[in-house]
Amino acid sequence: MTIDWKSYDPAGFYDELIAAPGQAREAALTLTNYLRSLSDEELHERKAAAEHAIVEMGITFTVYTEGGNIDRAWPFDIIPRHEWARVEAGLAQRLTALNLFINDLYNEQRIIKDKVFPKSILAKSKNFREQCIGIQPTHGVWAHICGSDLVRDADGTFYVLEDNLRVPSGVSYMLENRQVTKRVFPELFDNYSIRPVDEYPSQLFDMLAALSPRPLDYPEVVVLTPGIYNSAYFEHAYLAQRMGAELVEGSDLMVGDDDCVYMRTVAGLERVDVIYRRIDDLFLDPEAFNPDSMLGVRGLMRAWRKGNVALVNAPGAGVADDKVVYAFVPKMIRYYLDQDPIIPNVPTHLCMDPKEREYVLANLEHLVVKPANESGGYGMIVGPHATRKQRQEFAELIRKDPRNYIAQPTLKLSTSPTLCDGRLEPRHLDLRPFILQGVRTDVTAGGLTRVALRKGSLVVNSSQGGGSKDTWIVDTDTD
Repeated sequence: MTIDWKSYDPAGFYDELIAAPGQAREAALTLTNYLRSLSDEELHERKAAAEHAIVEMGITFTVYTEGGNIDRAWPFDIIPRHEWARVEAGLAQRLTALNLFINDLYNEQRIIKDKVFPKSILAKSKNFREQCIGIQPTHGVWAHICGSDLVRDADGTFYVLEDNLRVPSGVSYMLENRQVTKRVFPELFDNYSIRPVDEYPSQLFDMLAALSPRPLDYPEVVVLTPGIYNSAYFEHAYLAQRMGAELVEGSDLMVGDDDCVYMRTVAGLERVDVIYRRIDDLFLDPEAFNPDSMLGVRGLMRAWRKGNVALVNAPGAGVADDKVVYAFVPKMIRYYLDQDPIIPNVPTHLCMDPKEREYVLANLEHLVVKPANESGGYGMIVGPHATRKQRQEFAELIRKDPRNYIAQPTLKLSTSPTLCDGRLEPRHLDLRPFILQGVRTDVTAGGLTRVALRKGSLVVNSSQGGGSKDTWIVDTDTD
Protein backbone atom coordinates (compact mmCIF):
# COMPACT_ATOMS: atom_id res chain seq x y z
CA MET A 1 0.00 0.00 0.00
CA THR A 2 1.04 3.61 -0.60
CA ILE A 3 -0.10 7.00 0.70
CA ASP A 4 -3.50 8.04 -0.64
CA TRP A 5 -3.51 11.83 -0.52
CA LYS A 6 -7.19 11.87 -1.49
CA SER A 7 -8.02 10.39 1.91
CA TYR A 8 -5.91 12.98 3.74
CA ASP A 9 -8.36 15.66 4.94
CA PRO A 10 -7.14 18.83 6.75
CA ALA A 11 -10.76 19.30 7.92
CA GLY A 12 -11.01 22.99 7.12
CA PHE A 13 -7.58 23.98 8.45
CA TYR A 14 -4.85 25.52 6.30
CA ASP A 15 -2.45 22.67 5.58
CA GLU A 16 1.19 23.37 4.75
CA LEU A 17 1.46 20.67 2.07
CA ILE A 18 -2.07 19.80 0.93
CA ALA A 19 -4.45 22.45 -0.44
CA ALA A 20 -7.40 20.03 -0.63
CA PRO A 21 -7.77 16.22 -0.50
CA GLY A 22 -5.60 14.85 -3.31
CA GLN A 23 -4.28 18.31 -4.27
CA ALA A 24 -0.76 19.24 -3.17
CA ARG A 25 0.44 22.83 -2.97
CA GLU A 26 2.74 23.75 -5.86
CA ALA A 27 5.93 23.84 -3.77
CA ALA A 28 5.10 20.45 -2.25
CA LEU A 29 4.42 18.49 -5.46
CA THR A 30 7.83 16.82 -5.60
CA LEU A 31 7.67 15.87 -1.94
CA THR A 32 4.13 14.51 -1.96
CA ASN A 33 4.71 12.54 -5.16
CA TYR A 34 7.83 11.02 -3.67
CA LEU A 35 6.08 10.09 -0.41
CA ARG A 36 3.26 8.51 -2.43
CA SER A 37 5.84 6.30 -4.19
CA LEU A 38 6.87 4.72 -0.87
CA SER A 39 5.15 1.62 0.44
CA ASP A 40 3.94 1.50 4.04
CA GLU A 41 6.89 -0.71 4.88
CA GLU A 42 9.38 1.72 3.33
CA LEU A 43 7.82 4.67 5.15
CA HIS A 44 8.01 2.87 8.49
CA GLU A 45 11.62 1.92 7.78
CA ARG A 46 12.45 5.61 7.26
CA LYS A 47 10.74 6.51 10.53
CA ALA A 48 12.69 3.81 12.37
CA ALA A 49 15.91 5.05 10.77
CA ALA A 50 15.18 8.58 12.03
CA GLU A 51 14.55 7.33 15.56
CA HIS A 52 17.78 5.31 15.46
CA ALA A 53 19.74 8.35 14.20
CA ILE A 54 18.38 10.52 17.02
CA VAL A 55 19.53 8.00 19.63
CA GLU A 56 22.88 7.52 17.90
CA MET A 57 23.48 11.29 17.68
CA GLY A 58 22.48 11.78 21.33
CA ILE A 59 19.78 14.35 20.59
CA THR A 60 17.85 14.73 23.86
CA PHE A 61 15.81 17.20 25.85
CA THR A 62 15.00 17.27 29.56
CA VAL A 63 11.51 17.13 31.04
CA TYR A 64 11.16 18.39 34.60
CA THR A 65 8.83 16.26 36.72
CA GLU A 66 7.96 15.97 40.38
CA GLY A 67 9.93 12.75 40.51
CA GLY A 68 13.06 14.34 39.02
CA ASN A 69 14.50 15.27 35.64
CA ILE A 70 14.02 12.87 32.73
CA ASP A 71 16.16 12.89 29.58
CA ARG A 72 14.18 11.87 26.51
CA ALA A 73 15.05 11.34 22.87
CA TRP A 74 14.05 14.33 20.74
CA PRO A 75 10.56 13.72 19.23
CA PHE A 76 10.82 14.09 15.46
CA ASP A 77 8.42 13.53 12.57
CA ILE A 78 10.00 12.64 9.24
CA ILE A 79 7.53 14.57 7.03
CA PRO A 80 9.00 18.08 6.47
CA ARG A 81 7.07 21.30 5.94
CA HIS A 82 7.61 24.28 3.57
CA GLU A 83 7.67 28.11 3.83
CA TRP A 84 8.82 31.70 2.98
CA ALA A 85 8.31 35.12 1.37
CA ARG A 86 7.77 38.30 3.38
CA VAL A 87 8.54 36.49 6.62
CA GLU A 88 12.29 37.13 6.49
CA ALA A 89 11.88 40.90 6.09
CA GLY A 90 9.13 40.98 8.72
CA LEU A 91 11.28 39.26 11.34
CA ALA A 92 14.23 41.58 10.70
CA GLN A 93 11.90 44.58 10.98
CA ARG A 94 10.45 43.30 14.24
CA LEU A 95 13.77 42.65 15.99
CA THR A 96 15.12 46.04 14.88
CA ALA A 97 12.13 47.76 16.52
CA LEU A 98 12.38 45.62 19.66
CA ASN A 99 16.05 46.51 20.12
CA LEU A 100 15.29 50.20 19.68
CA PHE A 101 12.53 49.82 22.28
CA ILE A 102 14.78 48.06 24.83
CA ASN A 103 17.57 50.60 24.36
CA ASP A 104 15.05 53.42 24.77
CA LEU A 105 13.63 51.95 27.99
CA TYR A 106 17.05 51.79 29.64
CA ASN A 107 18.03 55.27 28.49
CA GLU A 108 15.80 58.17 27.37
CA GLN A 109 12.37 56.43 27.59
CA ARG A 110 11.06 58.57 24.73
CA ILE A 111 8.31 56.07 23.93
CA ILE A 112 6.90 56.55 27.44
CA LYS A 113 7.25 60.33 27.36
CA ASP A 114 5.41 60.40 24.04
CA LYS A 115 2.62 58.27 25.61
CA VAL A 116 2.96 55.47 23.06
CA PHE A 117 3.84 52.90 25.75
CA PRO A 118 2.24 53.14 29.24
CA LYS A 119 4.62 53.73 32.12
CA SER A 120 2.39 51.58 34.34
CA ILE A 121 3.32 48.47 32.32
CA LEU A 122 7.02 49.07 32.87
CA ALA A 123 6.47 49.70 36.59
CA LYS A 124 5.17 46.13 37.02
CA SER A 125 7.54 44.43 34.60
CA LYS A 126 9.23 41.33 36.07
CA ASN A 127 12.12 41.49 33.61
CA PHE A 128 13.06 45.19 33.69
CA ARG A 129 16.49 45.41 35.32
CA GLU A 130 17.34 48.70 37.04
CA GLN A 131 20.98 47.55 37.01
CA CYS A 132 20.96 48.11 33.23
CA ILE A 133 19.80 51.74 33.24
CA GLY A 134 22.17 53.99 31.33
CA ILE A 135 24.04 51.19 29.55
CA GLN A 136 24.60 51.45 25.79
CA PRO A 137 25.63 48.07 24.35
CA THR A 138 27.63 47.79 21.13
CA HIS A 139 25.55 48.81 18.09
CA GLY A 140 22.67 49.56 20.50
CA VAL A 141 21.68 45.91 20.33
CA TRP A 142 20.38 44.16 23.47
CA ALA A 143 18.72 41.09 21.95
CA HIS A 144 21.28 39.71 19.53
CA ILE A 145 19.45 36.39 19.22
CA CYS A 146 15.68 36.17 18.97
CA GLY A 147 13.29 33.29 18.40
CA SER A 148 9.88 34.63 17.37
CA ASP A 149 7.08 32.06 17.26
CA LEU A 150 4.96 32.20 14.11
CA VAL A 151 1.61 30.57 13.38
CA ARG A 152 -0.68 30.43 10.37
CA ASP A 153 -4.44 30.92 10.57
CA ALA A 154 -7.14 29.28 8.45
CA ASP A 155 -6.49 31.57 5.46
CA GLY A 156 -2.72 30.92 5.52
CA THR A 157 -1.81 34.31 7.02
CA PHE A 158 1.29 34.35 9.21
CA TYR A 159 1.04 35.90 12.68
CA VAL A 160 3.66 36.46 15.36
CA LEU A 161 2.49 34.58 18.43
CA GLU A 162 5.26 35.71 20.79
CA ASP A 163 8.89 36.86 20.94
CA ASN A 164 11.65 35.11 22.90
CA LEU A 165 14.51 37.46 23.77
CA ARG A 166 16.03 36.33 27.06
CA VAL A 167 17.74 33.03 26.25
CA PRO A 168 15.86 31.67 23.22
CA SER A 169 16.42 27.97 22.67
CA GLY A 170 15.74 25.35 20.01
CA VAL A 171 18.17 26.25 17.23
CA SER A 172 20.28 23.11 17.78
CA TYR A 173 17.20 20.97 17.17
CA MET A 174 16.55 22.86 13.94
CA LEU A 175 20.09 21.97 12.81
CA GLU A 176 19.87 18.35 13.92
CA ASN A 177 16.42 17.90 12.34
CA ARG A 178 18.02 18.74 9.00
CA GLN A 179 20.81 16.21 9.54
CA VAL A 180 18.33 13.48 10.43
CA THR A 181 16.18 14.28 7.37
CA LYS A 182 19.24 14.10 5.11
CA ARG A 183 19.95 10.64 6.49
CA VAL A 184 16.38 9.44 6.00
CA PHE A 185 15.55 11.08 2.63
CA PRO A 186 18.92 11.84 0.96
CA GLU A 187 17.42 11.51 -2.52
CA LEU A 188 14.98 14.39 -1.90
CA PHE A 189 17.87 16.81 -1.52
CA ASP A 190 18.88 16.00 -5.09
CA ASN A 191 15.40 16.90 -6.41
CA TYR A 192 14.72 20.03 -4.37
CA SER A 193 16.61 23.30 -4.13
CA ILE A 194 16.36 23.54 -0.33
CA ARG A 195 18.00 26.53 1.33
CA PRO A 196 20.62 25.37 3.87
CA VAL A 197 20.52 26.06 7.60
CA ASP A 198 23.92 24.65 8.54
CA GLU A 199 25.64 28.04 8.23
CA TYR A 200 23.93 29.20 11.44
CA PRO A 201 26.82 28.29 13.82
CA SER A 202 29.32 30.26 11.71
CA GLN A 203 26.89 33.21 11.49
CA LEU A 204 26.42 33.05 15.25
CA PHE A 205 30.18 33.00 15.88
CA ASP A 206 30.79 35.89 13.47
CA MET A 207 28.10 37.94 15.19
CA LEU A 208 29.55 37.17 18.63
CA ALA A 209 33.14 37.84 17.58
CA ALA A 210 32.19 41.23 16.11
CA LEU A 211 31.08 42.31 19.61
CA SER A 212 34.54 41.81 21.11
CA PRO A 213 35.84 44.85 23.04
CA ARG A 214 39.34 44.03 21.80
CA PRO A 215 40.29 44.29 18.08
CA LEU A 216 41.44 40.69 17.73
CA ASP A 217 41.27 38.36 14.75
CA TYR A 218 40.24 35.52 17.06
CA PRO A 219 38.58 36.87 20.21
CA GLU A 220 37.87 34.47 23.08
CA VAL A 221 34.19 33.52 22.87
CA VAL A 222 32.62 31.25 25.51
CA VAL A 223 29.19 29.69 26.04
CA LEU A 224 28.10 30.07 29.68
CA THR A 225 25.83 27.22 30.80
CA PRO A 226 24.11 26.50 34.13
CA GLY A 227 25.34 22.92 33.80
CA ILE A 228 24.34 19.44 32.77
CA TYR A 229 20.99 19.45 34.57
CA ASN A 230 19.59 22.34 32.55
CA SER A 231 16.89 21.31 30.05
CA ALA A 232 18.77 22.98 27.18
CA TYR A 233 22.24 21.65 28.05
CA PHE A 234 22.34 19.60 24.83
CA GLU A 235 22.02 22.85 22.90
CA HIS A 236 24.68 24.66 24.95
CA ALA A 237 27.22 21.90 24.33
CA TYR A 238 26.19 21.50 20.69
CA LEU A 239 26.60 25.19 19.80
CA ALA A 240 29.89 25.53 21.67
CA GLN A 241 31.27 22.54 19.78
CA ARG A 242 30.00 23.76 16.39
CA MET A 243 31.44 27.26 16.95
CA GLY A 244 34.76 26.05 18.35
CA ALA A 245 34.04 28.01 21.53
CA GLU A 246 34.68 26.98 25.12
CA LEU A 247 31.71 25.66 27.10
CA VAL A 248 32.03 27.04 30.63
CA GLU A 249 30.15 27.20 33.91
CA GLY A 250 30.22 30.15 36.29
CA SER A 251 32.96 28.55 38.40
CA ASP A 252 35.25 28.53 35.32
CA LEU A 253 35.19 32.34 35.10
CA MET A 254 36.30 35.20 37.34
CA VAL A 255 36.42 38.99 37.19
CA GLY A 256 39.86 40.44 37.94
CA ASP A 257 40.86 43.63 39.71
CA ASP A 258 40.97 45.29 36.28
CA ASP A 259 37.24 44.51 35.80
CA CYS A 260 37.98 42.14 32.95
CA VAL A 261 36.64 38.59 32.74
CA TYR A 262 39.07 35.67 32.82
CA MET A 263 38.69 31.94 32.20
CA ARG A 264 40.55 29.47 34.38
CA THR A 265 42.59 27.09 32.22
CA VAL A 266 45.37 24.57 32.87
CA ALA A 267 47.78 27.16 31.44
CA GLY A 268 46.54 29.93 33.73
CA LEU A 269 44.02 32.74 33.39
CA GLU A 270 42.91 33.68 29.87
CA ARG A 271 40.89 36.80 29.13
CA VAL A 272 37.34 36.34 27.79
CA ASP A 273 35.95 38.82 25.26
CA VAL A 274 32.40 37.60 24.55
CA ILE A 275 30.03 35.51 26.67
CA TYR A 276 27.06 33.82 25.02
CA ARG A 277 25.18 33.31 28.24
CA ARG A 278 22.46 30.72 28.71
CA ILE A 279 21.77 31.68 32.33
CA ASP A 280 18.81 33.82 33.38
CA ASP A 281 19.49 37.41 34.48
CA LEU A 282 18.86 36.88 38.18
CA PHE A 283 21.52 34.15 38.43
CA LEU A 284 24.11 35.86 36.23
CA ASP A 285 25.98 37.87 38.85
CA PRO A 286 25.51 37.45 42.63
CA GLU A 287 26.99 40.92 43.15
CA ALA A 288 24.28 42.60 41.06
CA PHE A 289 21.31 40.21 41.27
CA ASN A 290 20.57 37.16 43.42
CA PRO A 291 23.34 37.03 46.07
CA ASP A 292 22.78 33.30 46.59
CA SER A 293 23.40 32.36 42.96
CA MET A 294 26.02 29.64 42.46
CA LEU A 295 25.65 29.70 38.67
CA GLY A 296 26.95 33.11 37.73
CA VAL A 297 30.13 35.17 37.98
CA ARG A 298 30.63 37.79 40.69
CA GLY A 299 31.37 41.20 39.14
CA LEU A 300 30.23 40.25 35.63
CA MET A 301 27.81 43.19 35.38
CA ARG A 302 30.62 45.53 36.43
CA ALA A 303 32.83 44.23 33.64
CA TRP A 304 30.00 44.53 31.10
CA ARG A 305 29.06 48.06 32.17
CA LYS A 306 32.68 49.15 31.69
CA GLY A 307 32.75 47.66 28.20
CA ASN A 308 35.37 45.02 29.01
CA VAL A 309 33.22 42.07 27.94
CA ALA A 310 30.19 41.56 25.68
CA LEU A 311 27.16 39.67 27.01
CA VAL A 312 24.76 37.98 24.59
CA ASN A 313 21.85 38.38 24.98
CA ALA A 314 22.33 41.46 27.12
CA PRO A 315 20.89 41.40 30.64
CA GLY A 316 17.55 43.19 30.69
CA ALA A 317 16.58 42.19 27.15
CA GLY A 318 13.78 40.08 28.61
CA VAL A 319 11.75 43.22 29.33
CA ALA A 320 10.42 42.78 25.78
CA ASP A 321 9.52 39.11 26.37
CA ASP A 322 6.53 40.20 28.43
CA LYS A 323 3.35 39.21 26.58
CA VAL A 324 1.74 42.50 27.60
CA VAL A 325 4.66 44.33 25.94
CA TYR A 326 4.11 42.07 22.90
CA ALA A 327 0.74 43.73 22.33
CA PHE A 328 2.55 47.05 21.71
CA VAL A 329 5.10 45.81 19.13
CA PRO A 330 3.07 47.04 16.12
CA LYS A 331 3.06 50.51 17.72
CA MET A 332 6.81 50.24 18.33
CA ILE A 333 7.42 49.47 14.66
CA ARG A 334 5.44 52.55 13.63
CA TYR A 335 7.03 54.72 16.34
CA TYR A 336 10.70 53.83 15.79
CA LEU A 337 10.75 52.85 12.10
CA ASP A 338 7.77 54.76 10.68
CA GLN A 339 6.66 51.55 8.95
CA ASP A 340 3.63 49.30 9.05
CA PRO A 341 4.32 45.84 10.52
CA ILE A 342 5.06 43.29 7.80
CA ILE A 343 3.89 40.39 10.00
CA PRO A 344 0.89 41.17 12.21
CA ASN A 345 0.39 40.26 15.84
CA VAL A 346 -2.38 37.92 16.88
CA PRO A 347 -5.26 40.22 18.06
CA THR A 348 -4.64 40.61 21.80
CA HIS A 349 -6.81 41.69 24.72
CA LEU A 350 -5.05 43.26 27.72
CA CYS A 351 -6.76 42.16 30.92
CA MET A 352 -5.35 45.20 32.72
CA ASP A 353 -7.83 47.32 30.73
CA PRO A 354 -11.24 47.21 32.52
CA LYS A 355 -13.31 47.00 29.33
CA GLU A 356 -11.12 44.36 27.73
CA ARG A 357 -11.04 42.40 31.00
CA GLU A 358 -14.82 42.40 31.09
CA TYR A 359 -14.91 41.04 27.54
CA VAL A 360 -12.34 38.33 28.34
CA LEU A 361 -14.18 37.16 31.45
CA ALA A 362 -17.42 36.95 29.50
CA ASN A 363 -15.83 34.95 26.64
CA LEU A 364 -13.33 32.62 28.30
CA GLU A 365 -14.77 29.59 26.50
CA HIS A 366 -13.64 31.11 23.16
CA LEU A 367 -10.22 32.52 24.11
CA VAL A 368 -6.67 31.48 24.89
CA VAL A 369 -5.46 33.21 28.07
CA LYS A 370 -1.73 33.47 28.83
CA PRO A 371 0.31 34.80 31.75
CA ALA A 372 2.69 37.62 30.87
CA ASN A 373 6.00 35.92 31.62
CA GLU A 374 5.58 32.14 31.49
CA SER A 375 6.99 29.98 28.70
CA GLY A 376 6.82 26.40 27.49
CA GLY A 377 3.03 26.38 27.37
CA TYR A 378 2.75 26.57 31.17
CA GLY A 379 0.19 28.63 33.09
CA MET A 380 -2.13 29.15 30.11
CA ILE A 381 -5.66 28.02 29.35
CA VAL A 382 -7.20 27.14 25.98
CA GLY A 383 -10.83 28.08 26.62
CA PRO A 384 -12.58 25.75 24.13
CA HIS A 385 -10.65 22.75 25.52
CA ALA A 386 -10.98 23.67 29.21
CA THR A 387 -13.61 22.55 31.69
CA ARG A 388 -16.05 24.97 33.26
CA LYS A 389 -14.22 24.62 36.58
CA GLN A 390 -10.87 25.43 34.96
CA ARG A 391 -12.32 28.54 33.35
CA GLN A 392 -13.79 29.67 36.68
CA GLU A 393 -10.43 29.21 38.39
CA PHE A 394 -8.71 31.18 35.66
CA ALA A 395 -11.26 33.97 35.93
CA GLU A 396 -10.25 34.39 39.60
CA LEU A 397 -6.59 34.55 38.64
CA ILE A 398 -7.34 37.29 36.13
CA ARG A 399 -9.33 39.30 38.67
CA LYS A 400 -6.55 39.04 41.25
CA ASP A 401 -3.76 40.16 38.90
CA PRO A 402 -5.13 41.54 35.62
CA ARG A 403 -1.73 43.02 34.60
CA ASN A 404 -0.37 39.47 34.40
CA TYR A 405 -2.75 38.18 31.70
CA ILE A 406 -3.54 38.64 28.03
CA ALA A 407 -6.16 36.87 25.95
CA GLN A 408 -6.23 35.98 22.27
CA PRO A 409 -8.76 34.33 19.96
CA THR A 410 -8.36 30.60 19.40
CA LEU A 411 -6.70 30.49 16.00
CA LYS A 412 -7.28 27.65 13.56
CA LEU A 413 -3.58 26.79 13.51
CA SER A 414 -2.29 25.35 10.26
CA THR A 415 -1.59 21.65 9.97
CA SER A 416 0.88 19.41 8.21
CA PRO A 417 0.85 15.68 7.39
CA THR A 418 2.36 13.81 10.32
CA LEU A 419 3.10 10.11 10.69
CA CYS A 420 1.00 8.95 13.66
CA ASP A 421 0.68 5.26 14.54
CA GLY A 422 1.50 4.26 10.99
CA ARG A 423 -0.90 6.70 9.30
CA LEU A 424 -0.54 10.20 7.91
CA GLU A 425 -2.81 12.58 9.81
CA PRO A 426 -2.96 16.39 10.04
CA ARG A 427 -1.41 17.87 13.19
CA HIS A 428 -1.22 21.51 14.27
CA LEU A 429 2.14 23.26 14.31
CA ASP A 430 4.03 26.52 14.70
CA LEU A 431 7.43 27.79 13.56
CA ARG A 432 10.28 29.39 15.49
CA PRO A 433 12.74 31.10 13.12
CA PHE A 434 15.93 32.49 14.66
CA ILE A 435 17.16 36.02 13.99
CA LEU A 436 20.71 37.23 14.64
CA GLN A 437 21.33 40.97 14.97
CA GLY A 438 24.69 42.67 15.38
CA VAL A 439 26.43 44.64 12.65
CA ARG A 440 23.89 43.06 10.28
CA THR A 441 20.74 40.97 10.59
CA ASP A 442 20.52 37.30 9.55
CA VAL A 443 17.32 35.25 9.55
CA THR A 444 17.47 31.46 9.41
CA ALA A 445 16.09 29.96 6.22
CA GLY A 446 13.33 28.20 8.08
CA GLY A 447 13.47 27.46 11.78
CA LEU A 448 12.29 24.97 14.35
CA THR A 449 8.87 23.57 13.47
CA ARG A 450 7.10 22.26 16.57
CA VAL A 451 4.12 19.98 16.09
CA ALA A 452 1.34 18.93 18.45
CA LEU A 453 1.46 15.14 18.24
CA ARG A 454 -1.86 14.67 20.05
CA LYS A 455 -4.87 14.86 17.76
CA GLY A 456 -6.68 18.19 18.04
CA SER A 457 -4.11 19.65 20.45
CA LEU A 458 -2.86 23.21 19.93
CA VAL A 459 0.05 22.88 22.40
CA VAL A 460 3.25 22.21 20.47
CA ASN A 461 5.91 22.46 23.19
CA SER A 462 8.09 19.36 23.61
CA SER A 463 7.67 19.61 27.39
CA GLN A 464 3.91 19.31 26.83
CA GLY A 465 4.06 16.30 24.52
CA GLY A 466 4.86 18.03 21.22
CA GLY A 467 7.37 17.00 18.58
CA SER A 468 9.23 18.61 15.69
CA LYS A 469 9.77 18.58 11.92
CA ASP A 470 12.44 19.71 9.52
CA THR A 471 11.47 23.00 7.83
CA TRP A 472 12.23 23.49 4.14
CA ILE A 473 12.57 26.79 2.32
CA VAL A 474 12.55 25.90 -1.37
CA ASP A 475 13.24 28.21 -4.33
CA THR A 476 9.91 27.33 -5.96
CA ASP A 477 7.93 28.29 -2.82
CA THR A 478 5.61 31.25 -3.52
CA ASP A 479 3.93 31.37 -0.07
